Amino acid sequence: MIRGQHLESQRLKKKLRMAMTSISQGCLGLKRGGSMCCTEPSTFVMRDVFRSLASQLHLNRLPSRSWRRATLITCATFANENREFVIVGGGNAAGYAARTFVENGMADGKLCIVSKESVAPYERPALTKAYLSPLDKKPARLPGFHTCVGSGGERQTPEWYKDKGIEVIYGTTVTGLDISTQTLATASGSRLKYGSLIIATGCSASRLPDKIGGSLPGVHYIRDVADADLLVSSMQSAKKLVIIGGGYIGMEVAAAAAGWKIDTTVIFPEEHVMARLFPATLGRKYEELYEENGVKFFKSAFVKRLVAGTDGRVTAVQLENGSTLDTDMVVVGIGAKPVSTPFAEAGLKTHAGGIQVDGQFRTSSPGIFSIGDVAAFPLKIYGRTARVEHVDHARKSAQHCVNALLNIRTDPYDYLPYFYSRVFEYEGSSRKVWWQFYGDNVGETIEVGDFSPKYATFWLESGKLKGVFLESGSSEKTRNRI
Repeated sequence: MIRGQHLESQRLKKKLRMAMTSISQGCLGLKRGGSMCCTEPSTFVMRDVFRSLASQLHLNRLPSRSWRRATLITCATFANENREFVIVGGGNAAGYAARTFVENGMADGKLCIVSKESVAPYERPALTKAYLSPLDKKPARLPGFHTCVGSGGERQTPEWYKDKGIEVIYGTTVTGLDISTQTLATASGSRLKYGSLIIATGCSASRLPDKIGGSLPGVHYIRDVADADLLVSSMQSAKKLVIIGGGYIGMEVAAAAAGWKIDTTVIFPEEHVMARLFPATLGRKYEELYEENGVKFFKSAFVKRLVAGTDGRVTAVQLENGSTLDTDMVVVGIGAKPVSTPFAEAGLKTHAGGIQVDGQFRTSSPGIFSIGDVAAFPLKIYGRTARVEHVDHARKSAQHCVNALLNIRTDPYDYLPYFYSRVFEYEGSSRKVWWQFYGDNVGETIEVGDFSPKYATFWLESGKLKGVFLESGSSEKTRNRI
């Protein structure tokens, strides 16, 4: 009798081991980078398996609640099929990172991109340049400027990602990160699994407070294609436009509005346009060019509030000095903020509002990287940590990061800051403007040229060349001399 019970017990234990092996093989797949993923069986199938086994083993209850909770965490259903590498963010950096994974044969069935937008990654600078050109002047439209056409590469349409075996999850944002389980929570309620994670969330537009009218209908901010589409729709019927901010966004939108023949006024608190980059003399030269195209400026001006009409739409901008500017629409270009909150809350170190990384874009947590606008990286040439909000850095940081992640290169990122802008490029413009800036705008300035159109400004400190601004110059010559 005792021998029979022993044999029966051994048989049941063997069944249990076989069931556990089957479950493990179907549920837990150990992938490159240490990610553990789960597809099948579901939690309910597992529950039935253990109930059956419990009955056969004469157990009067299932395993403890704490054990079941651990099983749910380990074997939950995740929304992404490709889990070895996950990129959070669908902007420029994501597109160039995807290309680098493909070039190294590490994308097919391995890479997942999570994008807030409903379209594949594209060259974002176009949104405030050619995208805003008048409708009869051949404006840019997708799929014409998907990454990586901005650097002379292949146009990566949605079909390109499918052909390369890259999974793209559109229309959702990541709201949480659990470093210990290597999982992400999304706004749609799904959970994602990753082996290695690249954070490429970029920035969001800084907004005026709601209490002064910052969210009134007719007030525009530009960060994505949907924003640009709304702006173009408003420009088709607008007679007057007020732009708040005299930086990149403000100046590029003002140039486009001039092509639409819209009565445009730019207001900003500084003494001249592009004050963060341009010296006063250069800023005034550009102000004169814009004024020749019908654009007006209110300098050293501060917004008090935006005024709504009877229909709730913005109709005027009131300034602190008592002036009121009537308008049909408002564009706000007052800067941007890094999208880093979910990751900072998870414990990643931050700097300058962004996610702090080393020279290979590794964050403070192993297996997690950050690139593009959101990354605060060692600016080796100047010996400081900084964020750079420009497409050139987004492209190059993405390529360097992926190569570092794949152990293809181990040298630290050595970046020369580069900015550019193109305005008045639409057909029929009397002067198409393209300027470039390299380096750092510190020290004394030397200006060369008569602005017709060639012009240059050099920044020197302690006898060393620190930065160069070129209007209609050669980018290759400049890069070689800094």
